[in-house]
Parts: sequence; structure tokens; C-alpha cells
Amino acid sequence: MSRAVEERNRRLLRARDAMDRSYAEPLDVPALSRIAGVSEAHFIRTFRATFGETPHRYLQRRRVERAMFLLREGGRSITDICLDVGFNSLGTFSRTFREIVGESPSVYRSGHGPVVAPHCVQLAAMRPRDAIPEQPKSSRFEEAAAAIAPLG
Repeated sequence: MSRAVEERNRRLLRARDAMDRSYAEPLDVPALSRIAGVSEAHFIRTFRATFGETPHRYLQRRRVERAMFLLREGGRSITDICLDVGFNSLGTFSRTFREIVGESPSVYRSGHGPVVAPHCVQLAAMRPRDAIPEQPKSSRFEEAAAAIAPLG
């Protein structure tokens, strides 16, 4: 990979990082193209060639990913979530969400509760530390790790 390509990719990553940080803000192609150091049209073309989607689609996907998390956490209305992640219209949000996820926000919410650890992990976390028995070394990896530990 040439030095020019590496530099271009680095600048595109900076622009993408800016989009990640301010996903709820309106897409500002002129500002992003300045970060990437190219014209607006060239920014859109090179972004798509590099990341496989246009800046607008990337931003929509990031907003939907954030909305998915907020929908799983529950408690807030879909309209509030829609506005919080940067969509101006509930209709656009619902259509885009369905295109990306494959189901509407309300169906997604009803089928996907909060992210929780499996029951066995929850039980182990609640156990007092002195109640956890010492486990015998059962794998070569654990034996190797134990043998190397005193050396470091």
C-alpha cells in the first residue's frame, strides 16, 4: 500500500470517527470533507469505495445501532429515541430501521429485552468469593500459564 493511500485512509478514518462522535447531529459533508482534506464529491466517492457505503448510509446505520441499544433498554418512547439518535421524522426512522434491521422498532423492542448475562453467570457473580472452590488445572493452556507466571 502506498504512502498516499495510507494517508487518505487515515484522513477518512478521522472523518468517520467524527461521524461516530456526533451521530445525532445532522450530516455535514462539507465539514467531513475538510477533515478528509478532499472535495465534497471526492469525499463521498472515496468514503464509499473505502467503507462500502455512502457517508449518509453509514450515519443512518450508526443511528439505528444506537437506537437498537436504547430500544432494548426500554422505558422511553420510540419517538424520543428517534429524535435522540438524530432522525427528524418518525416515519423516516421507522423505514430506515426496518431496512437495516429487518423489522420495525416496535417489533424489535418487543422481541429483544435488555442485554443480560446468562443465568449461570449471574449466579456466579452473586456468590461470595470465599464460596467459590479452587478449580483444578484442567487444560494445557492453564498449566502453561501457571508455569510461565512465576517467570514474569
